Amino acid sequence: MAIIITDDCINCGACEPECPNNAIYEGADDWRYSDGTALKGRVVLPSGLEVDADEPQQAISDDIYFIIADKCTECIGFHDEPQCAAVCPVDCCVPDDAHQETEDELYAKKRFIHNEEA
Repeated sequence: MAIIITDDCINCGACEPECPNNAIYEGADDWRYSDGTALKGRVVLPSGLEVDADEPQQAISDDIYFIIADKCTECIGFHDEPQCAAVCPVDCCVPDDAHQETEDELYAKKRFIHNEEA
C-alpha cells in the first residue's frame, strides 16, 4: 500500500527530499507524474489511469504535504522502510488503507515509473 500524510503534519519538509520517487509534494504545489521518474508523455499507469506524465496536476492538499499514491512504492527496491515515515518527527506518514498493494505490486510500480526491466 502507499503511504499517506495525515493532518498531523507540521509542514517541516523532512520527508520530501527522502522520497526516491519524488512522490511527496508541499501543500498547494502542482505536481507531475514525470517529476523524478522516467515517465514522459502519454502513459497508462499500473492503476489503469491514462495520463500525460508531463502535464501539471492539481495539488491534493492546500495545507499539508501530500503523497501521490501512483508514485509511492514505500521505498521498495531503494530502502528497507519508507523513508518519509523514518524521518517524520510527528509520525504522520502512515500506511494508506485506501491503496492496498502487495510487495510484488510495489516492485512492479517501481520498475514501471523508472523504466526498469523486470
